[in-house]
Amino acid sequence: MDSANTRGGAPPVPVSITLTVNGREHRLDIDTRASLLDVLRERLGLTGAKKGCDHGQCGACTVLLDGRRANSCLALAVANDGAEVTTVEGLAEAAGAAGEGGLSPIQEAFVERDALQCGYCTPGQLCSATGMLAEAAEGWPSFVTEDLAAEPPALDDAEIRERMSGNLCRCGAYVNIVAAVREVGA
Repeated sequence: MDSANTRGGAPPVPVSITLTVNGREHRLDIDTRASLLDVLRERLGLTGAKKGCDHGQCGACTVLLDGRRANSCLALAVANDGAEVTTVEGLAEAAGAAGEGGLSPIQEAFVERDALQCGYCTPGQLCSATGMLAEAAEGWPSFVTEDLAAEPPALDDAEIRERMSGNLCRCGAYVNIVAAVREVGA
């Protein structure tokens, strides 16, 4: 007997939503309690975004949601009906490199700079870096931006570290991650 029936309530009724994920439209019937991360991983088979802490603290689940960085473990899928989602699997295509079998510029820089170790956080780091570089290009300041009038702000190491601070790496590959982001942001 499921727990909803033991309390006298009816089981949840699935809701239909549409998500455009990595350029492909998906119509899904989901539980209203399902996180975007769970829908991506369990319903669409896109396992790049990782379930790390499941509390929005580690960044392993970072995706681009309508072009902005988002912790997919905290985003309810039903609240994002109609959204455009880019996961690590779609970064190359979003950058126009997928047709050539290539990688996005940030993916190439991560490989060249050896900006990963175990790789668990890498998909979230890549999506976050992609979103962060777009934010900086649009002139968004961060907490450590010294010249608020500069557009775009200079991406020095302190600026990159601050902007990427929502993504943790237990292996400590930060030096190479910062170098890779600096290379692409230059």
